Amino acid sequence: MHSSTHPVDERLPLGRLTALGLQHVLVMYAGAVAVPLIVGRALNLPPHQVAHLISADLFVCGLVTLIQAWGATQWFGIKLPVMMGVTFAAVAPMVSMAQTTGGEAGAGLIFGAVIGAGVISILIAPAVSRMLRFFPPVVTGTIIAVIGISLMRVGINWIFGNPVGPTAPAVVNPEHLKWLAEAQAAAGAPGSALPPVPKGLALVPTVPNPKYADLTGVGISALVLVSILLIAKFGKGFIANISVLLGIGIGAAVTAGMGLMQFDKVAKAAWFDVVLPFQIATPVFDPILILTMTLVMIVVMIESTGMFLALGEMTGREIGQQDLARGLRTDGLGTLIGGIFNTFPYTSFSQNVGLVAVTGVKSRFVCVAGGIILVVLGVLPKMAALVESLPTVVLGGAGLVMFGMVAATGVRILGGVDFKTNRFNAMIVAVSVGVGMIPLVAPNFRQWMPHAIHPLIESGILLASITAVALNLFFNGASRDTSAAVNAARQADAH
Repeated sequence: MHSSTHPVDERLPLGRLTALGLQHVLVMYAGAVAVPLIVGRALNLPPHQVAHLISADLFVCGLVTLIQAWGATQWFGIKLPVMMGVTFAAVAPMVSMAQTTGGEAGAGLIFGAVIGAGVISILIAPAVSRMLRFFPPVVTGTIIAVIGISLMRVGINWIFGNPVGPTAPAVVNPEHLKWLAEAQAAAGAPGSALPPVPKGLALVPTVPNPKYADLTGVGISALVLVSILLIAKFGKGFIANISVLLGIGIGAAVTAGMGLMQFDKVAKAAWFDVVLPFQIATPVFDPILILTMTLVMIVVMIESTGMFLALGEMTGREIGQQDLARGLRTDGLGTLIGGIFNTFPYTSFSQNVGLVAVTGVKSRFVCVAGGIILVVLGVLPKMAALVESLPTVVLGGAGLVMFGMVAATGVRILGGVDFKTNRFNAMIVAVSVGVGMIPLVAPNFRQWMPHAIHPLIESGILLASITAVALNLFFNGASRDTSAAVNAARQADAH
């Protein structure tokens, strides 16, 4: 290596490069595969399509990481050790879309919103860094806390069973179903005096479902959670960093040993397959959904700005306005590519930024190696099928940690907010969190509101974001000093 080479541009020996790249992949892997599992199951897609979502997600993670770390033209790539992955900030809005419209139709709406948000993000990237003054810690902390709280519902449903479907808390009494079927047949018989069964008549579930909150499943979730906590407490260095992944692995081994994990889909999956655009659904472009996803992307890019600045300080490379624009533009490009390949919005993974600080390795080519490994994993369908076959109870224990850490990050950022001398900050947090909880606690609150705005108000994250920004402007105004906002964004581990 020539002495004038900056540590960021240092090319390490192939063996070390591969090992360090694999470490970056392992640190982000649990987060990378969690989102396609959450959204795919919320859409009620069949297992083979959920497995494809995972493959496509890993492939795009790798592709966008290569663009960000290696650089592509003068417009894209910040050329720092950055790993790109799907953002958790977009999960709650996508789950809301999936619950409103399921199956391939709902998938098409999500992918259309992702593509639209990606295009808009590319265009507005240079302006986003100038919006930092609208996102001081009181706003950023509130938004991230609401993201974590909203996601907790997903993790809890993984443990006990979903509120609808085969593990719903109650089922329809079989005797009532039999009576209704016989009445329907009698009403349809020639000369019957019985009126026909009214269209849309349905029976209310009244019998407790034995599959819901099954103690075996709860025990497995608890085992995964305890394993993660023990590894995080007693593990050292890299082992502690991948505690979530190891906890999931322990849960998978236990469920496989108990015969609860089925491998037939893994056996049928091909060893190699090409990831192609639009394999699951053709995108449908809904303006309100695109606006919803764009607002999420603005918050995500604000966080990315802080991470890029922090990474510049760690590596000793000065980050200018043009560098920031290239990095944020790549967030938008990654999101556009994600929509085309039927996956999700992408951003820099902050846990990997932390890994740079832990290891002291500043070379961006380590992340280039990580990107190549992710691309390879993305074209191995057996790997995706294995992840898809994990029982949800295994993911439930890990979900409490992953989603709870998002909320804890918001609390940590709010810990630096001045509540003592500024009485308005408590009001901003209180009202914003309350408004953000409305869709969670009262999902039918919108029934008398115009249908066109339903997608916009279904997301508690967006309601909290809009409320927090508006109230902060009302009470505190927009500060010209962006240093506090940058510091808050640097702590944003919401991905």
